[in-house]
Amino acid sequence: MQQRMLGRVAYEPTYRAMQEFTAARHEGTPDELWLCEHPPVFTQGLAGKAEHVLNPGAIPVVQTNRGGQVTYHGPGQVVAYPLVDLRRRGYFVKEYVYRLEEAVIRALAEFGVTGHRVAGAPGIYVRLADPSSHQALQGPRAPGHEFDGLGKIAALGVKVSRHCTYHGVALNVAMDLEPFSRIHPCGYAGLETVDLSTIGVSTPWNEAAQVLGQKLTALLA
Repeated sequence: MQQRMLGRVAYEPTYRAMQEFTAARHEGTPDELWLCEHPPVFTQGLAGKAEHVLNPGAIPVVQTNRGGQVTYHGPGQVVAYPLVDLRRRGYFVKEYVYRLEEAVIRALAEFGVTGHRVAGAPGIYVRLADPSSHQALQGPRAPGHEFDGLGKIAALGVKVSRHCTYHGVALNVAMDLEPFSRIHPCGYAGLETVDLSTIGVSTPWNEAAQVLGQKLTALLA
């Protein structure tokens, strides 16, 4: 898998580039992993509802063809776009999503943070009171209490076209988190969003991007 560190790039041209790469690829096209961050932007997935965007203000809202609902991208967030031929790799979409989440969990572990999955809510969450706690979440949780004591630190949304993936996963490192209060993140009202910085982990964007990139490359192979 070829890894490309793009740095800070505008969202819409990157989205178009992923579509063009996927449309043009053939059986021999090497898989790629793009790592970047975006200027402030809200993106809506195919399931996105207008009422989940409360007050975008001057931040643009972009409609996309990924799965999921609304999320926010901004400086201080590592966005990873794996461009993977699933048929060649030999696994299906459910397994692919599991591997994306597992890569985030393993990346967080490098920083002493324990990531958790919540059934039915893609992404990775941390315990707000004790982000390093290895204690498993007790589940299933009662409706309306799925996120009690948790903060979301990574969101994911994917698109698969002709067995090939694009879009991907976003890990919050050191962001201005205020724009998340202007939406219902991933469609959940009141869901708290955190980053590594707010749970006490200070790390440069480049380091977080390299760690996440290494974990994704290993797990998606």
